Amino acid sequence: MEQNKTGKYLKYAIGEIVLVVIGILIALSINNWNEGRKDRVREQAILAQLENEYSSNLIQLEAKMQMRFSVVSSGLTLLQYMNTPKLIPRDSAILHLGRINNDATFDPIQNDLISSGNIRLIQNQKLKSLLSNWSSDLMAVQEQEKMFSMMVHEIMRPLYNKLGISRDVYDKAWKSGGNDYWKLESSSDDKINIEFGNSLNSISSYEILTNKNLEGVVANTVNINTLGNQESIALKKRIDKILEQIKMELNK
Repeated sequence: MEQNKTGKYLKYAIGEIVLVVIGILIALSINNWNEGRKDRVREQAILAQLENEYSSNLIQLEAKMQMRFSVVSSGLTLLQYMNTPKLIPRDSAILHLGRINNDATFDPIQNDLISSGNIRLIQNQKLKSLLSNWSSDLMAVQEQEKMFSMMVHEIMRPLYNKLGISRDVYDKAWKSGGNDYWKLESSSDDKINIEFGNSLNSISSYEILTNKNLEGVVANTVNINTLGNQESIALKKRIDKILEQIKMELNK
C-alpha cells in the first residue's frame, strides 16, 4: 500500500471474483442443460407409455360403445314388439331381453401422471390440458354406466325373476354367444357350452310383452344407453386428440 499498489490489487481481486462467477454460471448452465436433457428423455418415455395406454383405452371404449348399440337396438325392437304382443314369437322376445341385460362398463387404464407431478414434464401445453381434464371427461360416461348398472342389478334382473323368465333369458344368451362380450379374447378353444334349459314356470310371450313394469325398464334401458353412447362419442374424440398430440411429440 505504501508503494501505491492498492488499485492493482483491487483490480486483481475483482478479476478473480468475475472468473469465479463465470465458472459458477457455466457450471449451472451445464447442470441445467443436463437436467433438461434428462427431463426430455423421461418425457419421451412417458409419452410412449401414454400412447399405449390411450390406444388400449380407445379399443375398450369402442367395444363398450358397440355393446351399448346392441343393447339400444334390442331395446327398440322390444318396444316395437310391445305394440303387437300377440304376433311376437316367444324365443325372439327372450333373445332381446337377454341382450339388454348386459351392462357395459368402461374401465380405462389410469396413470399417476397428475398425482406424481410428472405432468410438468409434458411440454406440449395442449396435450397437458387434455391430460389434466381426462378425469372430468371420463366421469360423465361413468355416471351413465353406474346408473344403468344399478338398474340392471336392482330392477331388471329382479323383474326377470318375478316374471319367471331368468332361466330362459340366460339359456338363450349363452346359446346365442351374447356372453362373448365379457371375454378378454375370443377363440373357439375357450368356448363354454352351457345349457340352462327352459323354465317349467314359463309365461307366454304375450304376458311378457304386456307387463307395464317391463315396458318401463326397456324404455329406460334405451334412454340411458343412448345417453351413455353420446358421452362416449365425446370421450372418444378426446382420446383421438390426445393420441394425435402424443404422436406429434413422439415424431419430432
